Amino acid sequence: MANTTLDAGVTMERINQREKLFNRICAGVLIAFALLWLIPLLWAVDTAIKPNAETTRTTWLIDNPTLDAFTRTLRDTDMWSWYGASFIISSLAALGTVLVASMAAFALSRMRFRYKNVVFWAILAGIMIPGQVLIVPWFREFDALRLLNTYWAVILPQLPAAIAVFIFKQFFDGLPRDLEEAARMDGASFFRVYRRIVLPLARPAVAAVAIFTFVTTWNDLLWPLLVLSNPDLMTVPVGLATVQGAFGIRYADTMASAILGAIPLVAVFLLFQRQIVQGIAGSGLKG
Repeated sequence: MANTTLDAGVTMERINQREKLFNRICAGVLIAFALLWLIPLLWAVDTAIKPNAETTRTTWLIDNPTLDAFTRTLRDTDMWSWYGASFIISSLAALGTVLVASMAAFALSRMRFRYKNVVFWAILAGIMIPGQVLIVPWFREFDALRLLNTYWAVILPQLPAAIAVFIFKQFFDGLPRDLEEAARMDGASFFRVYRRIVLPLARPAVAAVAIFTFVTTWNDLLWPLLVLSNPDLMTVPVGLATVQGAFGIRYADTMASAILGAIPLVAVFLLFQRQIVQGIAGSGLKG
């Protein structure tokens, strides 16, 4: 008996040592990836707070740190207007995507109809279609509808998001149906069950889809660049792309404009990172 206890203790100690070694390896890998991400960011900040005459120096030491590049960018460009346009477009796209995707997913999760699985797999097939393939049809369609150079030309293509439908459906499938059945017995309609019961329970998925859609729309460059020519409607990426040539070799101004364009997204991730994790975990998209 004593030998058995001793062997069990040795085995547990070996398992603990292996777990500690595995955790250390994982921590080392995470630190390496964090450094790979942080070094370019630090280099961008370092360049932005240098005078333009010193940006070609390969040293991290700054003799005269200054925020003049940020001041010039905010003063000489329409950055505030681009912020406003990006916020309006990204917010409306996030709201529309949540509504469209959640209703489609709720129908696929709760309704019974022929070829439901075929419809679901057809929607998922849309994930495999690159957005660049649809640019010409989209452009011709919005030109025919006279929606070019409007916010709607940027917002509407974002709404039918297949990945958002998948996230919502996976989340809805995991919700208990007791409350829905009770509401149905009380006379609640299908849409009322969706609006009053299911959607409030799906707040983590709503937050995740809304945030990812917001970030994706904010960062989009190619499509808004094609359909927006009015300077008052330009988003941050489009506006920065149009003025990069004006900066010339002023690397500090270029880096300052890039950092200013990314600050809102960093703030969004820092404020809502918990909701993002909860939404992805609840949808079944686990690593």
